Amino acid sequence: MSKSVTLRPRMSEKTYALSEERNTYVFEIPTDANKHTVARAVAAQFEVTVNGVRIAKTPGKSRRSYRRGGRVVRKGMTSGVKKAYVTLKSGDKIPIFTAATEAAEKAEAKEKK
Repeated sequence: MSKSVTLRPRMSEKTYALSEERNTYVFEIPTDANKHTVARAVAAQFEVTVNGVRIAKTPGKSRRSYRRGGRVVRKGMTSGVKKAYVTLKSGDKIPIFTAATEAAEKAEAKEKK
């Protein structure tokens, strides 16, 4: 059951810095997930030890767009996001950003040749 929780990693400069400095990884999670299910899912999927989980819900923002040539206003909302900040035991790593670092290392190796 714990592997069935969909964990989508957040890929940004801020999350990369968190993973390097504090060993904390950020995932987008379903709205019905809680701390316990997220901790079990991360431990089962990545085979690591979870020290803590913090959850943040960001509400959607209201947006409006005007139809060109008229005054009809269409209102809408962007979807909200529920994020989980998962702190791992020191020494454990999740290979989320390894593809980016490997690509940078290959590019540097090509430049040196």
